[in-house]
Amino acid sequence: MIIKGNILNVFTDEIYPGEIEIEQGIIQSIKEVNKDFNDIIVPGFIDSHIHIESSMVTPSRFSEVALKHGTTSIVADPHEIANVMGIEGIRYMLEDAKHSPLNYYFSAPSCVPTTAFETAGAEIDSEKIESLLSQPEFVSLGEVMDYNAVINENPEMIAKLEIAKKYKKPIDGHAPLLSGKNLQKYIKHGISTDHECTNKKEASEKRRMGMKIMIREGSEAHSLEELIHSDADFMVTDDLKSEDLIKGHMDLLLRKAVDLGMDPFDAIKLVTINPAEHYNLNTGSITPGKKADLVFIDNLEDFKVNRVIINGNTIFKKQKLLYRANPKALDTTLQISPKTTADFDLKAMNPSHKSATVNVMTVRDDSIITGRTQAKLNVEKGNIIPSVFEDILKISVIERYGGNTVVNGFIKGFGIKNGAIASSVSHDSHNIIAVGTNSKYMAEATNKIIENKGGIVAISNKEKLDLALPIAGLMSNEPVPQVAEISTKLNELVYQMGCDLSSPFTTLSFMALPVVPSLKITNKGLFDVDENKFIEVIKHED
Repeated sequence: MIIKGNILNVFTDEIYPGEIEIEQGIIQSIKEVNKDFNDIIVPGFIDSHIHIESSMVTPSRFSEVALKHGTTSIVADPHEIANVMGIEGIRYMLEDAKHSPLNYYFSAPSCVPTTAFETAGAEIDSEKIESLLSQPEFVSLGEVMDYNAVINENPEMIAKLEIAKKYKKPIDGHAPLLSGKNLQKYIKHGISTDHECTNKKEASEKRRMGMKIMIREGSEAHSLEELIHSDADFMVTDDLKSEDLIKGHMDLLLRKAVDLGMDPFDAIKLVTINPAEHYNLNTGSITPGKKADLVFIDNLEDFKVNRVIINGNTIFKKQKLLYRANPKALDTTLQISPKTTADFDLKAMNPSHKSATVNVMTVRDDSIITGRTQAKLNVEKGNIIPSVFEDILKISVIERYGGNTVVNGFIKGFGIKNGAIASSVSHDSHNIIAVGTNSKYMAEATNKIIENKGGIVAISNKEKLDLALPIAGLMSNEPVPQVAEISTKLNELVYQMGCDLSSPFTTLSFMALPVVPSLKITNKGLFDVDENKFIEVIKHED
């Protein structure tokens, strides 16, 4: 098989007309020719850090769209479904991915559960980590989110790191705002990447310590503009919703990077040769011996994808995808009983008091890092009442794994004037999380999720809308456009309810993640990430 076009060389930053000889899916030789071609042939794009579950579709469904945008390889960390279902959930992701022509590689989830400060549905210990890393599909140890366990040299965590070294597989990091001596304690154990940098200073310190920096440009966190000139090593999406996926994948990141002033040859390396070499993938460049994963683009500005070849086979050509997914169902249930309005009431310590001062989480758009403030709220009939006028709403986490507990707190920044939103996508343990103006709406939204065996819900005083996610409460087996359409309508409803966050459900999904500063809420209580301890919701009463 001979492929002809203008070949982009990631080693020499050249583009020259050539012919590529392919045999059994492997590039055999490249010959420069004196001919004129229109398309530029580049190595297939690699997203080297993504959680497929965040798109709310299965890997095979994800492929149906990603392939059209030139993505030929993905390094997926299945820790979302692993926190819900353990090895069984990971096995589902592997099996579904095998039915896709896209090259799926996986990271072994290092933090299941993420921490001891929330309840998850499974545990993956060092013995299970070894069983995963011994398989060729697993190319790294997944992001080590519990950096305190590394810094304090927790024996089980250190055992997982040593297993990765034993199998000579890189260790991915997750260390937002970690600095100084603690950062060095973290890095000395072999953790080699970080995708949590939010500014150049943070990225520079980590690079000086030898870490490879991932520029993250997904649905919630946007660091491309800030880190565009930070000498980063990879561009990744991390979490990408269906409604954003249909707009583009790595081709979109390349377009954004070049628009912001990055050299196109440097940009392409971040999604081809760099991740391929780091994760030891036999792809990433157009050279003899590499897999024939090739993408035909129109130019180095628009990155419009005209043709995609994977393992020597044409998968996408003339705007037609030669693949259709057929994902299997996965029987999962939420071990939780229906909730009542009273479950979401936050009782004052003394019902006779007229007000209470409470700790409040604060959110800002396009960030998973939260702040904190305090508020003085009224007490009515013994219950502490949120203040819609001050945008201080209720937030609740409902444990889904049999404990049936509800933990209530307060949050500022969602802007909802009347109603509630809820989701069973709640990183990383995926207990149900809800934000609302009153207990009645929050109970109704939660019960709809229970009825659907997982999903996202929005309820206002005028309308109700939901998206069922019956696969582990995280994913639908429907096509991406269908999921994207409903998800978009849900966001539009939330905007009508007064919220001005660009991705309200994505923001909501990170409010229970106790490894990202500063204040989070889990099914065990309000957690101060900076101090690594739980704190009281109610400070004092008047």
